[in-house]
Amino acid sequence: VQLQASGGGLVQAGGSLRLFCAASGRIFSSHFMGWFRQAAGKEREFVAGIRWGVGNTYYADFVKGRFTISRSTAENTVYLQMNSLEPEDTAVYFCARARRGYARSPGEYDDWGQGTLVTVSS
Repeated sequence: VQLQASGGGLVQAGGSLRLFCAASGRIFSSHFMGWFRQAAGKEREFVAGIRWGVGNTYYADFVKGRFTISRSTAENTVYLQMNSLEPEDTAVYFCARARRGYARSPGEYDDWGQGTLVTVSS
């Protein structure tokens, strides 16, 4: 599976962005799709994840109800709706697939997209 992330850009604090992760190839119901982010000089961290089959969602604590992950099985696409963005959300955002199911650690993921840059100005 190849993953293509898009939708990043420059937005003012308090604004919104919607990220897209288009997958080429088969995603099975047992797979887990995640969004991560990596700010300059920091480690990559889990943002949100979704079980492909049943659609159960999981979030990092810092999301605080601002972000929503969803997927379209028909479009083979995962979305990350980000609202009430803060300057601290500035980072490169990556989507990834874990074939073994639920995962929050980057090392548990098998496939990664190239990343899309989100910049939030104050």
